[in-house]
Amino acid sequence: MIKPLHVLIVDDSQADALLLVYELKRSDYEVTYERVETPEAMRAALDQREWDIVISDYHMPQFTGIASLALLKQEGLDLPFIIVSGTIGEELAVEVMKSGANDYIMKDNLRRLVPAVERELREAAGRRARKQAEEALRRTEEQLRQSQKLEAIGRLAGGIAHDFNNHLGIIIGFGELLVDALGSDDPLRKKAEMIREAGLRAASLTRQLLAFSRKQVMEPRVLDLNAVVTELNYMLRPLIGEDIELVELLSPKLGKVRVDPSQIDEIIMNLAVNARDAMPKGGKLTIETANVELDETYLDRHVTIQPGPYVMLAVTDTGIGMDKEIQAHIFEPFFTTKEKDKGTGLGLAMVYGIVKQSGGYIWVYSEVGQGTTFKIYLPRLDVAVPATKVDKVMPSDLTGSETILIAEDEAMLRELACEFLASAGYTILQAGSGEQALKISECHQGPIHLLMTDAVMPRMGGSELAQRLQSQRPDIKVLFVSGYTDDAVFRNGLVTPGTAFLQKPFTRETLLFKLREVLQGERNR
Repeated sequence: MIKPLHVLIVDDSQADALLLVYELKRSDYEVTYERVETPEAMRAALDQREWDIVISDYHMPQFTGIASLALLKQEGLDLPFIIVSGTIGEELAVEVMKSGANDYIMKDNLRRLVPAVERELREAAGRRARKQAEEALRRTEEQLRQSQKLEAIGRLAGGIAHDFNNHLGIIIGFGELLVDALGSDDPLRKKAEMIREAGLRAASLTRQLLAFSRKQVMEPRVLDLNAVVTELNYMLRPLIGEDIELVELLSPKLGKVRVDPSQIDEIIMNLAVNARDAMPKGGKLTIETANVELDETYLDRHVTIQPGPYVMLAVTDTGIGMDKEIQAHIFEPFFTTKEKDKGTGLGLAMVYGIVKQSGGYIWVYSEVGQGTTFKIYLPRLDVAVPATKVDKVMPSDLTGSETILIAEDEAMLRELACEFLASAGYTILQAGSGEQALKISECHQGPIHLLMTDAVMPRMGGSELAQRLQSQRPDIKVLFVSGYTDDAVFRNGLVTPGTAFLQKPFTRETLLFKLREVLQGERNR
């Protein structure tokens, strides 16, 4: 069987080089070779192509075997190196082997050449296989460490966001009450509005944290990403500026994906903004879509991904790029390379969370000075499934006269909700715990139209309270509220799926709207 072999021969004699080639060809090697005899020529040959083996003479007018071996090491190449010489003695042979040569052969005994070459090729293949296995293991461990780190940060971020939502609800709500109480010409009204707006901006940050921790509310639809990119075109062009060229490479017959439309918009907008900031002097922004099959070869490099059909969305810029150290942190919340007050460091964290919550994967490829590519892989649907539509009740009047029982263990939030509802005409019964709410229900002679309860309270949670109250009052309706999202609350079994839910922090209008929605019969969230 013919075996291809690429040989770099370091020798000042063309005749001797041809003898080596002849010996190898006798053993069915299809030899491609180049002969060099100076350091410069050897370096150029190593740069120009890949070689299987280096065979070098020991004594040459402008070069030596020891020097050629040293040059090979300087280039960082792990190639078999064999000395073939007519003058080398035992002492020199020992020196050569100590320097790292794999073997030495006398020119008058070339019968040893082929066995030596075959042995060294096998050992080189073994070294490459071990190195590849070690590198694959290193990548696997690094990806798992990164995934575990982001999971831990996500859990922490979700818990922080929940606690913040309770406090922000108080700030936003009482800020609203202050604004309503102060006249338009009152000098304090502007300050109250600033308090409320700061609370709303902080609430937006917690929503981004929840997106990263994959606890965000999702309303997935079956989408064509080509249509999404095309529709966003008119928003992206003014956003990125006139000095950046926008290119769209959209694959025809693109498969469908099931994602939240607003969230996929956020992904593209965030990546576009990051690309713009990476090209302060202008450049090119490319958005690409394609159907891809991720197979075992891809999995060797990305161990956390599942094989199968995907739709790829790639966003590429020609900007400043990132080094490996920065790439290792870009998806972490609050990590940013931008100047102070130029970014929160939550944009890419939110993108990461949305992609993962949608069942997809995101990878970044970047080199300093060469630009950056973000590749997002979303599971491709074989059959398009129509999105479920829920018809919402749209109350025109947010006032009411019904009796509402509020169960909330956070005193300030309870007081705030009472003020909101009382101002809209409702009759209020309030309790600081589930047990107290049950006692109030037992003592109250009239109807209780709705229970508004925190989903998570000490000793007795909202779900247990609702079940016990509904056994006493079958007609009572229930509205759950929580600093967690409904996705987290339902997924963890704190509330039965399909029941009405309102996430903290909420504004007065949001609360009153939700109440009318539930009281008028809309049970779906």
